[in-house]
Amino acid sequence: MTENSETVDERSHATTLQKRSTESVTFSNGRALIIAVADYHEANVLPDAVLDDARDIASVLQAPDYCGFPPECVRMLLNQEATLDAIRAELSELALSASSDDTVVIFFSGHGGRFESCGVETSALIPVDCRLDNLTGTSLLEAEFSEALSSIRAGRLLVLLDACHSGGAGILKGSQPVEPRSGFDEKSLQRLAQGIGRVIISSSRASEVSFVLPGARNSVFTNHLLQALKGKARTNGDGLIRVFDIFNFVAEQVPRTVANQHPIFKASDVEDNFPVALDLGGKKSPTNPSPPIPERWRDLEQIMADLYPTGPTDQDIWARAGGDVSRLTLTATGRANWFAALRALRLGGGGHGISIRTLLETALADFPRHPELTVLVASL
Repeated sequence: MTENSETVDERSHATTLQKRSTESVTFSNGRALIIAVADYHEANVLPDAVLDDARDIASVLQAPDYCGFPPECVRMLLNQEATLDAIRAELSELALSASSDDTVVIFFSGHGGRFESCGVETSALIPVDCRLDNLTGTSLLEAEFSEALSSIRAGRLLVLLDACHSGGAGILKGSQPVEPRSGFDEKSLQRLAQGIGRVIISSSRASEVSFVLPGARNSVFTNHLLQALKGKARTNGDGLIRVFDIFNFVAEQVPRTVANQHPIFKASDVEDNFPVALDLGGKKSPTNPSPPIPERWRDLEQIMADLYPTGPTDQDIWARAGGDVSRLTLTATGRANWFAALRALRLGGGGHGISIRTLLETALADFPRHPELTVLVASL
């Protein structure tokens, strides 16, 4: 992204901040749909923390001292309200009402399932009224959910899924003709993330579960998500919290709490590290200036692809520079993978410990006589 486009982008986001009083602001273009189910009709009951997760997320989003969403723009479907028809209706309402200037946050906590439908494995969100005898017909299947998300015209959309709870092993009670597995797989999450400005953050990998610790009010994932939204995440200090700020915080903190749970990030066409909400009510604070970033990103891409031709995993360069390879989408050729990785880095992603400086210095340690690397490092 060029400096000019960054300036235009910041000006467009500035329109989301309107004066509520002389002392407070609101993230006026923020909209949210919060869904949580614990007391299923036929699926296994989940801990009460699932419902507290939803209540607390809604509260923090609306709080003027935190995220600043207008209260009338935060909708919640809790437990028996979260039927399939009600979820469909709320998603349709977002499709009708959200504009390109809006930021939409969708939070779901409950059961997610994976099973075969018409001979193809699919993922689904499980509403409260899902039936044993018609699992595919009474769940929000991936294809329908994806279509609903694509119909929402918001310029920025963040979906937060806490849908693989440790307390819900064996999603449905008793026997059933379709045997689901818990959670969403990563291919499904990637398909849900299709489109400009669409990001999916899931509480855990497909092979893991989302933990609720004994006696805890919130699940581990949502607890750290709430902390990020309450100002614990590292931000630019401009009064806004951005999507990578949130993910970097939960991705670092969740495994520190439970070693075998790792949140994942999926996006297919994210052009900028977009604002999700106010940070501490829009309060601005001084931050340590980031080191200057070289302008020759295409040159850097060329250099890294030449030196590490198979991509960021070549010689563990990304990990040695402080990055987290699990946060990258590495599905193409070495050069394409470098393009995606460097774009993520420029937007603040790729791991909490990596920066343009650490990447360049690590590469220069491998190739100390490389003239172009030397010039780039000297420019920092």
